[in-house]
Amino acid sequence: MAQYIPFDPAVEVNGRTILAFVNAIPAYRDTMLSILAQHQLPNVEPNGWYPQIYWLNAFRTIGENFGDNTLFSVGKAIPENAAFPPEINDLKSALASIDVAYHMNHRNGEIGYYKLVSFDEKSKTAVMECRNPYPSEFDRGIITAMARKFKPAFSIVNVSLDHHKPTRKNGAMECTYIVKW
Repeated sequence: MAQYIPFDPAVEVNGRTILAFVNAIPAYRDTMLSILAQHQLPNVEPNGWYPQIYWLNAFRTIGENFGDNTLFSVGKAIPENAAFPPEINDLKSALASIDVAYHMNHRNGEIGYYKLVSFDEKSKTAVMECRNPYPSEFDRGIITAMARKFKPAFSIVNVSLDHHKPTRKNGAMECTYIVKW
């Protein structure tokens, strides 16, 4: 499975992003801290940098023990806790900015990407391609949070994994998501 396997062992992730993992579900804060400690991340500092493999191992534990809904919730917390470019002002720029933010919060080696493949305001549909080692539901959470935060007024957002394309859930290197509003 391509989920949880780094593209490059040198990749690091910043502490602020890892701490979003802890803050995603406040009732489980101690559990999340314990899981991070089990995976060589006992004292994460917001401005520190840590091996991505440790965080991916913690994600695997969360996924195995708590399931996809928790991974989705953790993903939704990322936009509130990770660094994002300040010039975001609409849905299209928000979706496109996920890749910029991803690169701001990861360093050293091949990290992958988030790509806005298409954006059709008339049909109210966008397509995102995510090529990275994170769990599929985590990415769906990130995209959902950004889309909800910057959606047009009076819109309801739905983000779904495109099961007609290869996904990380079945061993692919990327997932494709359909965003509708």
